[in-house]
Amino acid sequence: MSHTPPFRLARGGRLIDRAFQVPFRFDGRHLRGLQGDSLASALLANGQMLMGRSFKYHRPRGPIASGAEEPNALFGLGQGGRFEPNQRATTTALLPGMMLRSQNCWPSLDADIGAVNSWLSPIFPAGFYYKTFIHPRPFWKHVFEPIIRHSAGLGRAPTDPDPDRYEQAYAHVDTVVVGGGIAGLLAAQRAADQGGSVLVLEQTAIWGGRTPVDHPGGQARIDDLLADLRGRGNVTLRRNTMATGLYDHGYLLAREALADHDPNQGIPRQRLWRIRAGHVVTATGALERPLAFACNDVPGVMLASAVRDMIVDYGVAPGQRVVVVTNNDDAYRTALIAADAGLEVSVIDARRTADGDLPQAARARNIPVLMNTGIAKVKGGRHVEGVVLCDAEGEGKATGGIDCDVVAMSGGWSPVVHLWSHCGGKLTWDEPQAMFRPNPERPPLGADGQGNVSATGAANGDLRCAGDLERAEQPTMPVWCMPRNAPYKLRSKMWLDFQNDVKVSDVELAAREGYASVEHTKRYTTLGMATDQGKVSNINGLAVLSKALNQPIPQTGTTTFRPPYTPLTLATIAADARGEAFQPLRKTPMHDWHARNGASWEPVGHWRRPYCYPKGGEDRHAAVNREILAVRRGVGTLDASTLGKILVKGPDAGRFLDMMYTNMMSTLPVGKCRYGLMCSENGFLMDDGVVVRLTEDSWLCHTTTGGADRIHGHMEDWLQCEWWDWQVYTANLTEQYAQIAIAGPKAREVLERLPGSIDLSQDALPFMTWAEGDIAGIPARVYRISFSGELSYEIAVPTSRGLELWERLHEAGRDLGITPYGTEAMHVMRAEKGFIMIGDETDGTIIPQDLGLGWAISKKKTDYLGKRAQSRSHMKDRSRWQLVGLESLDGRVIPDGAYAVDEGVNPNGQRKTQGRVTSSYHSPTLDRPIAMALVRHGTERMGQVIEFPMPSGEVLKGRICDPVFYDKEGARLNG
Repeated sequence: MSHTPPFRLARGGRLIDRAFQVPFRFDGRHLRGLQGDSLASALLANGQMLMGRSFKYHRPRGPIASGAEEPNALFGLGQGGRFEPNQRATTTALLPGMMLRSQNCWPSLDADIGAVNSWLSPIFPAGFYYKTFIHPRPFWKHVFEPIIRHSAGLGRAPTDPDPDRYEQAYAHVDTVVVGGGIAGLLAAQRAADQGGSVLVLEQTAIWGGRTPVDHPGGQARIDDLLADLRGRGNVTLRRNTMATGLYDHGYLLAREALADHDPNQGIPRQRLWRIRAGHVVTATGALERPLAFACNDVPGVMLASAVRDMIVDYGVAPGQRVVVVTNNDDAYRTALIAADAGLEVSVIDARRTADGDLPQAARARNIPVLMNTGIAKVKGGRHVEGVVLCDAEGEGKATGGIDCDVVAMSGGWSPVVHLWSHCGGKLTWDEPQAMFRPNPERPPLGADGQGNVSATGAANGDLRCAGDLERAEQPTMPVWCMPRNAPYKLRSKMWLDFQNDVKVSDVELAAREGYASVEHTKRYTTLGMATDQGKVSNINGLAVLSKALNQPIPQTGTTTFRPPYTPLTLATIAADARGEAFQPLRKTPMHDWHARNGASWEPVGHWRRPYCYPKGGEDRHAAVNREILAVRRGVGTLDASTLGKILVKGPDAGRFLDMMYTNMMSTLPVGKCRYGLMCSENGFLMDDGVVVRLTEDSWLCHTTTGGADRIHGHMEDWLQCEWWDWQVYTANLTEQYAQIAIAGPKAREVLERLPGSIDLSQDALPFMTWAEGDIAGIPARVYRISFSGELSYEIAVPTSRGLELWERLHEAGRDLGITPYGTEAMHVMRAEKGFIMIGDETDGTIIPQDLGLGWAISKKKTDYLGKRAQSRSHMKDRSRWQLVGLESLDGRVIPDGAYAVDEGVNPNGQRKTQGRVTSSYHSPTLDRPIAMALVRHGTERMGQVIEFPMPSGEVLKGRICDPVFYDKEGARLNG
């Protein structure tokens, strides 16, 4: 829907080039703007004031701002992979061929069925969902949740891959100045005079901030500053760069738009800067506040600064008859500029007097000025048609009216304190100016404990233009509700958060219902939770809350400012970490061999490991069974390169490992291996593996595949933070070595067919020892360890020789039926032996004693990580679940995760449980199902039968038994 008279002015528009028209489409309509337009100015120039619908009530919405604070004029922009929701019309430059789509409306922006919510608003007050979506309980699943899920979200997420490129960059400078207005440029000049490197970031494409718009001669002053700064070798100026977050110790994130919405430039679309600065100056300016009066959300009600931006920057008049309503002198600039553009202007001032330079200039131009007057109500539905006037101190009784099509409101200015607050800077309430501004006595602190962030200009509460462009202005009079004593009927139509439909009456209701904390009120009403994050609503909202609570504004305080200041696309954050590079796939040296030989893959951490190797039409189950039997009856090979290998070395290495593991590692002789358990400081089992003593001061710790990086980080955390004076060095060598397990009764025979210097006999290399030498001319370390229960050797060789050894082994064992086996065969064989696996038998709540591994806990040492935690009463409780085996009574596999029920019910009405299945397989070796489970008092209940109800309603039964199903004596370990 469009209406007249908004149109392009015949003159003016410092940012546009009238010689070049730019075609674009809005909801299917073909429109034209001018080069240099924003989407908002182009739409206004075409008479399109209605640009969106509010989230909850679907009320008509037009733009109210001209910058990043805009909450209403949001569009779906682009198509295909370049489609993006919630793009702000006020900050997005118009480019040829752009396709805009309105949001939160159906079937169209003009005829939106959701607008019925506006008529139902009395039954949808603040927090209605907390009170409504509770009873009756079944309604949640079948009625409430489907409605909420269908209604949630603003805009539509793209579904196609983003084809654009993004990049990240790093900078280290002495001073970063955030903001390219006059205050920021002057701060950069001062910093540059001191000789250090200076980086200036400006979020828009234009330098100068508000100065060129608001001050005659302002552009010349900006040009002089820019010429000086560009001539300095220690200053870098960067436009289109939004500082999104400031963190501790001068760490700043900023997003630079390089080719936004213009894929034809052949360069990255955006760049994410990671900046380290010795000092950060926030010159981020201030945001104009709206005024709260009835129907202040009607399209055509705009901030006064936005109206003059449209006129000065784009040569667009949002209307022909402008009413300026204000509580400060600054809004008179809009009145003067509108009058200069030939528009009909009136001023409504809530103050009793206004005698500053700007009000006097307006009167000199014969602009009508009404003092001590407010707006009782805006007339109009889809666009402004007029205003009803009232006494600013009264109750809203009409005292007159003005026909108009634009209302330019100004409730004062709020410094942009977000960056200051991101890293701990505190605020102070400035009563004379009615604003929160940075508290210079409580700045963010740097690494040296000194303040390394400062604020300047309007961002510091100095609303006068810096330099020689100041004009005398009278103080702002706080107006949080217009008129001051408005009745509920008017307050229920005064909008604070325009996108989320939060009214003055909603905040007052929250206060009456006990939400005294501004953070609680925010969540109860959704005030400040829209995509603009409260940039235009929060100060007014907390002032209304303070009045409702009968307490001063500083006591109420502000909500928490969190980065990012404006939304970042996920693609910018990810940069090159996308597609295959999103999480780089780690491959063993034998990866391609596995692929050529039909491996069916399984993700394990960042690795892909063969799950099995199906042959000749086999399914995975049949392939796993074949591989297991091949190992049990002959010989098989497993690619174990992914297992973690962490070198621990130094004079205190043994002492350190004794603390890391539950058993003694310092007494392990050189040449021997020992199985070890590692617990967290809370006593829970977090990893297991074989530790090898290489030399007097060196150990090699094997970890689970997914645990290598985590365990290495765990070790370093304790070394660096707790035992920093211990002489220990650790290195993650996981990818330095390929490791091959060769297992089965014929494993030694295959190895002995290859020439080498290592004696592999039982006497020379018994179980849990290792030897070093060469195999087939390849330097190798051979460990006599087994995870299958069969005769087994694990051979570690340099990564570059891994494939060579793997192929030599298969060549040597071809006539013996040597078979590669995958992770699933390994898992089944270890379960047949009753060996635990981290992640199956453990879930972050299990201690070694639960798994019958008390033998792996040393009684000789006084301490290890987790020892004290394991002495707590609930850790020693005899009713803890214990590891047992399960025999299926009917020959069916009891599935992983199945719970064994107990007598009685819990307070929530659910059946009590007494155990759960941790691992469950069909064993081809035994030709029957096997399972391991954690069961209450499990080791004392051998032979008992427990039940496992299935979702289908049937009940499976299992008999508790020993968890070792195969070769309990361990005779097969030696072949």
